[in-house]
Amino acid sequence: MILMAGGVGPCRFGYYGEVQREILRDLGYDVQFLLLEAPKTHPRQLWERIHSIFPRNTLSDLIRALRLAWLKVAALDRVDRLANRIRPLEIQPGLTTSLQQKFYRRLDEATLEAEIRRTLRQACLELESVTLRQHEPDLRIMLVGEIYMVLEPRVNFAIEQTLGEMGVAVDRTIYLSDWIRDQLVFSIIRPDWDRQWRQMAKPYLHNFVGGHGLETVAHTVEAGVNRFDGVIQLAPFTCMPEIVAMQVLPTVSRELSIPVLSIIIDEHSAEAGVQTRLEAFIDLLRQKKRKASGGNSSCKLISVLT
Repeated sequence: MILMAGGVGPCRFGYYGEVQREILRDLGYDVQFLLLEAPKTHPRQLWERIHSIFPRNTLSDLIRALRLAWLKVAALDRVDRLANRIRPLEIQPGLTTSLQQKFYRRLDEATLEAEIRRTLRQACLELESVTLRQHEPDLRIMLVGEIYMVLEPRVNFAIEQTLGEMGVAVDRTIYLSDWIRDQLVFSIIRPDWDRQWRQMAKPYLHNFVGGHGLETVAHTVEAGVNRFDGVIQLAPFTCMPEIVAMQVLPTVSRELSIPVLSIIIDEHSAEAGVQTRLEAFIDLLRQKKRKASGGNSSCKLISVLT
């Protein structure tokens, strides 16, 4: 059996499972596929699909497993948010990341609700005890883009850690617990849950383009309106929704005076290349800020293929 995520809309990720199923069938393999997609208005179909694979498990078994998974995801996101606030201010470089990694290992080993809650409390106490500088970070960056690129540090070369250790405050726009809440709950009980993002992106993008393309544009508008210092867009190579958003971002950048760095990542990308582009972008933002304090400065848009 192969378990993989699915998708809806123009994003090609939704086709991968079906294409792989057909290829394996043509090659003579009898493989069961379990494609997990946002259930929207048909949550019963998702349960029936899972139950066909695990017939001896009851609905209550599934609910208990989902509850443990939710507690872990919520704990993970809470610690990540806290770490992103603390890291740019830490006096001892790398201490926040070290505590964060220790929390990940403990959370992975926790199998009971009480263990998860205890691990979370301990991690929060440890992070809050980190000695901080008194002044606020000089730059605020909003991180937008495709969900996997934004969430997975092994894929995005730990971009939050890199920026944080440069003294930059990072506001990540996608957290897994938020995605679960929006896509698996609000999409069923509140069909207009994404109205604010559609309204925000509307002057620049009128249609749903799949994936997180619309949210990328909306959050870039949000960053411009709220006077962030810059936006970094992360996209996998050939991702259509993010490529559509990438065509719109120059206009948003120009009209709202918000610098945008687009980084496309594939298997040929290297940590040194991404690091160099981040350093150059941060240098430009700090230079822009210094000039702004003494006069006008122009906004720059940088697109980078790594």
